[in-house]
Amino acid sequence: MNELPSVSVTDLADDAVLLDVREDDEWAAGRAPGAVHIVMNEIPVRLGDLPDLEPVAVICRSGGRSGQVVQWLNAQGIDAINVDGGMRAWFAAGKPLAGDDDAPRVM
Repeated sequence: MNELPSVSVTDLADDAVLLDVREDDEWAAGRAPGAVHIVMNEIPVRLGDLPDLEPVAVICRSGGRSGQVVQWLNAQGIDAINVDGGMRAWFAAGKPLAGDDDAPRVM
């Protein structure tokens, strides 16, 4: 079995563009600034909306959903990597957050 390509939040470039596959309410609560939001189950029909760079860094809450998306994208020939620990690790590392209210948080 192939190992899932992954990167830690601390090894991501500060200007990395992330593909956030969480649900709308999770996205609204807190996200990485500049991230592209496509809910996991919409990925197959929205491939044209993926960030125009590879590898695509995929993130979710804790790494499970993004890992599934990375496997699927890789099977389609798209170079993608999973962000270990997801937005929980992002938040814990003190990375910047944007949100739809005054106090972004991670759900």
